[in-house]
Amino acid sequence: MSKADKIASFDFNGAGNVEGGIFGLPFTVEESDIVVLPVRWDVTVSYGDGTVDGPDAVWAASPQLDLVDEDYGDVWKHGIAMSDALNDLAEQSIKLRQHAKQVIAHQEQGGSASDPQLAPALKQVNEGCSMMVKRVFDACTDLLNSGKKVVLLGGDHSTPMGYLQALAKRHGDFGILQIDAHMDLRIAYEGFTWSHASIMYNALSLPEVTKLVQVGVRDFCSEELEVAAASGGRALAYSGRQLARKSIQGETWAQTCDEIVSQLPHKVYLSFDIDGLEPFLCPHTGTPVAGGLGYEQVMYLLDLVGKSGREVIGADLVEVAPGDEGDDWDGNVGARILYRLCGIVSR
Repeated sequence: MSKADKIASFDFNGAGNVEGGIFGLPFTVEESDIVVLPVRWDVTVSYGDGTVDGPDAVWAASPQLDLVDEDYGDVWKHGIAMSDALNDLAEQSIKLRQHAKQVIAHQEQGGSASDPQLAPALKQVNEGCSMMVKRVFDACTDLLNSGKKVVLLGGDHSTPMGYLQALAKRHGDFGILQIDAHMDLRIAYEGFTWSHASIMYNALSLPEVTKLVQVGVRDFCSEELEVAAASGGRALAYSGRQLARKSIQGETWAQTCDEIVSQLPHKVYLSFDIDGLEPFLCPHTGTPVAGGLGYEQVMYLLDLVGKSGREVIGADLVEVAPGDEGDDWDGNVGARILYRLCGIVSR
């Protein structure tokens, strides 16, 4: 059956098909314009783990969505499918997580990441994470070369690094709009080169990333502030407190979003860490922080990027972690964000 035949015969008003693909859709990767690339990986998370299961939680919740988007219409008709190219990473992540826990526990008990007894475990983790970055780069390069729009679904926030490398090679200069409770500018946090807390520090190592605009950050250290200050304006943060003060002083969210988007270059990558939202929307994420952005606040901002005439070249959703059995709230919220991101990149 052709893609056109599938679109014509698909009952988008019916019950979601839990035996189908992502969002219950009938499409293959080959015939889809938009490919969701799951990266089941949370080796270096420094507080709660579980984001390795995030893609599966989003998948499980996704058939319950209604498929007409208020702004983007029938996004599903572009064809959306989830790739299985990196499914084997989950097993490696679980193994390496044990080594990472050893390194983290030693430091939490007053030790140092440079202590000789940690060297074997640290080496295994860094080599394994480097392998993950390369695998993501290769998978994204293949999808981009075949004309696909890619939305990466983590896993922890270290997972998009290979995708950013692939976009840099393909597009040249671009900016990143990051929704996050954290700046993620730590340098090899806890000794891990590819730490989830170092993703934006590593992203800035790419000369093609000309601007990093962070929105909603509310937990950061002095090292991160120093990295941002040394960037010469290349990294710009709007903290949760700054945003609240703007609102209290009478600035509308629309005005604030206009200012944020004005900082971005023509080509933009969207990096959405779910902990940027209010914690009740993502209660099981690994590093929750009080405060946070509202769902529709963030959607207004992300929509404005495309409406401003900028080109959204890719996106990720990371740090979704499922709750206990029967608690699918995190996956439900994650699935709705994912569908919206598919709409934005489909423009």
